[in-house]
Amino acid sequence: MSEEYSRIMGSDPRLMTVVIRDLPTGSIWHCTEDDPVPGTLLMCDVRAGRDRATRHDLASRLVDLVAAHTGVNKDDVKVEFTQHTGDEMFHPSLGGFKRDWDRSEASADS
Repeated sequence: MSEEYSRIMGSDPRLMTVVIRDLPTGSIWHCTEDDPVPGTLLMCDVRAGRDRATRHDLASRLVDLVAAHTGVNKDDVKVEFTQHTGDEMFHPSLGGFKRDWDRSEASADS
């Protein structure tokens, strides 16, 4: 996930943290027009600055990875983005608060 995040979002993979909460069956539901079905939720806290198309590419890739590794139906995976300024994300091992993301970071990491 961190490699794909880094590639698509143009960022250092060390900035990514993955948390997997394996909740009991019946803890997460995807509401449909009919009965609800078990669902999967991916929450991505990211530095603001990426356009919608970039976030779409990341969400699509993450959905593919989750489906491939868990067998979950892609239609039952939801991805939510919360965008933050760089000074809302603190990484002690990388010097503390991060700067806001901009396109030059993507080219510098490439």
